[in-house]
Amino acid sequence: MIGVPMPHPRDSFIDDLNHKLDQFFGAGRSVQEVASGVSGEKLGGFGTTHSNKLRAERDKVAPRLKELAEAGTPVAKAARDCGMEAKRARLIARENGFKFTS
Repeated sequence: MIGVPMPHPRDSFIDDLNHKLDQFFGAGRSVQEVASGVSGEKLGGFGTTHSNKLRAERDKVAPRLKELAEAGTPVAKAARDCGMEAKRARLIARENGFKFTS
């Protein structure tokens, strides 16, 4: 309305929040403490279909790279044999829990 002072947005937000807190605790609910570092969020790739597709492609190559790593093949040669860069071979090794000798 014209001529009527409007409440400050911050004050109305605080009032609304206090009202919701009163409803929450008034219903008998309590606060849960979540341990540090624990959450329901995924780390790393955000779970998009594109990243899932790339991961599936890397998983197809992983057994061959693991064989080469266990045979003592250096990462650069193993990557070259599989037709990829050494950086990608290291990523696949890290994701699948094996290491190259050098």
